[in-house]
Amino acid sequence: MRVSVAACYPAPTKMAACALRRGLLSTFSKYNKKHAHRLLSVADSRFETYRPQMECRACGMYGVAQQRRFMSSRNRPEGKVLETVGVFEALKQHGKYETGQLFLHSVFGYRGIVLFPWHARLYDRDITPPMSDSKPEPPGAHGSKEVKGKTHTYYQVLIDTRDCPHISQRSQTEAVTFLANHDDSRALYAIPGLDYVSHEDILPYNSAEQIPIQHELFERFLMYNPAKSPPFIARDTLKAWQEKNHPWLELSDVHRETTENIRVTVIPFYMGMREGQNSHVYWWRYCIRLENMGNEVVQLRERHWRIFSLSGTLETVRGRGVVGREPVLSKEQPAFQYSSHVSLQAPSGHMWGTFRIERTDGSHFDVRIPPFSLESNKDDKAPPAGYTF
Repeated sequence: MRVSVAACYPAPTKMAACALRRGLLSTFSKYNKKHAHRLLSVADSRFETYRPQMECRACGMYGVAQQRRFMSSRNRPEGKVLETVGVFEALKQHGKYETGQLFLHSVFGYRGIVLFPWHARLYDRDITPPMSDSKPEPPGAHGSKEVKGKTHTYYQVLIDTRDCPHISQRSQTEAVTFLANHDDSRALYAIPGLDYVSHEDILPYNSAEQIPIQHELFERFLMYNPAKSPPFIARDTLKAWQEKNHPWLELSDVHRETTENIRVTVIPFYMGMREGQNSHVYWWRYCIRLENMGNEVVQLRERHWRIFSLSGTLETVRGRGVVGREPVLSKEQPAFQYSSHVSLQAPSGHMWGTFRIERTDGSHFDVRIPPFSLESNKDDKAPPAGYTF
């Protein structure tokens, strides 16, 4: 089933979209009520909707029911220009999306393409599990609940570079980092436009273009093959890159918890080990997404971390905001995603903490960061290969 939608992006920091509700509803009716309700919520909260011959509040343009293609626009000083992108496809409730699948991110709105899937264990503290197949709390963490892990699919994707300026205030586009290949044990480098996307955040579409995504790695990693569906297949360079960098790209555990309608999702990644003067230093990066599931406008003000190392040390870190920002989470822009790093002089540890959130009336509350483990692959001592072929 194809969905008839059109979209426009009227401001650099807001990926607003105008969706033809009639087309969306005709497709959502094919899914179960629970899944359809979630999708309609996405459409209502992320997109400005309009009916045939009704003016769009976001861009002042008029839509007609006969439109069949999803459209995006590049922002230009003289006005808003709609561009054809492609045609939405039916969502996959079962199975996974294949390499080469084009998609829109349902939360951040960018165009992307799937490189390959990861199968992670999702530990959702909002779900009360049975006693089996659960993860215990780390020492000193808040609460005493054990959390059951459930298999969940994520995807390694490329972000269209044309959309990066529109999402840079809500999601880092250089979040996937690696340890550099030289003696500086603290040197890091990033691959711009590389991301991890959850299965439910994929809005698949197809396009007649042979190069529908602009990214420096697109033609190195993918090849157009019209006989396939989707018509983009992995080159040997992508397969080799995935295999060689597997230890540093692998996504294994995802942790999630909601406090007062603010949901925090954490994904830790092991980056490797470097030898210091008198010890080994182990590095991890962690990706955090905050999402406002309610209607109240709130702002992140402070962070409070507790970092426990297997060596027996417990470190406390407090500070203003995150990565130099104090993001506002509203119904119009409900999510903020960032990455940071931590190093330990031990092969494993745990992290947990809270975010101090401020309401519009000046009152505050603390949002829990779910506890997560920092685990190393002790045999992986070689530096990652990056994308030098």
